[in-house]
Amino acid sequence: MRVLRALTVAAAAVVAVGLSTPFAAANPSDPLGGAPLGGSPSGQGGNGGNGGNNGNGPSNVTVNPYSVHQGSTMQVSAAGCRHGGTVWSAGNFPQTNLSAGSIGFATVRIFNHASPGNHTLSVKCHDNSLVATHRFTILRGNGAQGGIGGSFGPSTAETAIGSSLVGAAALGAGVHVMRRRRPLRGRA
Repeated sequence: MRVLRALTVAAAAVVAVGLSTPFAAANPSDPLGGAPLGGSPSGQGGNGGNGGNNGNGPSNVTVNPYSVHQGSTMQVSAAGCRHGGTVWSAGNFPQTNLSAGSIGFATVRIFNHASPGNHTLSVKCHDNSLVATHRFTILRGNGAQGGIGGSFGPSTAETAIGSSLVGAAALGAGVHVMRRRRPLRGRA
């Protein structure tokens, strides 16, 4: 009974730590999770038009993640493009639309053949000619094939091995039950 209680408490602790990890990894100073380049927390200043400009063109451009593998996706956000805009980086990903609103978002997919290293992306609002830029890094190779399964199925060999193990376990359980069975009354 004590072992069962200890295992239950240990499992609850593992679940609590696992669920709190994404919250602990978040950067509280940047609610969008990006890595802004330059500028002050008030949004003034910055590199390449990245400062605050009261909605007159793109500002406070962020990318998440800052370092991205070839073939992976990256989230771009920018303030000041109330009617939407475009995001581009020549040779690294296709021109992509930025959503409308006080903060616009776009998800870009880095080309598989994009050259690794430091690069710059540009953001332009539909209703303004100003362009803001932001730096990001492309890493060599493909990222990990993460996710909650479903992307790769078991091979034929793995399926055969698993089936034979299940069959062997069922056979062993049957033999165990047959040998441990009590004799009927009257038979010795």
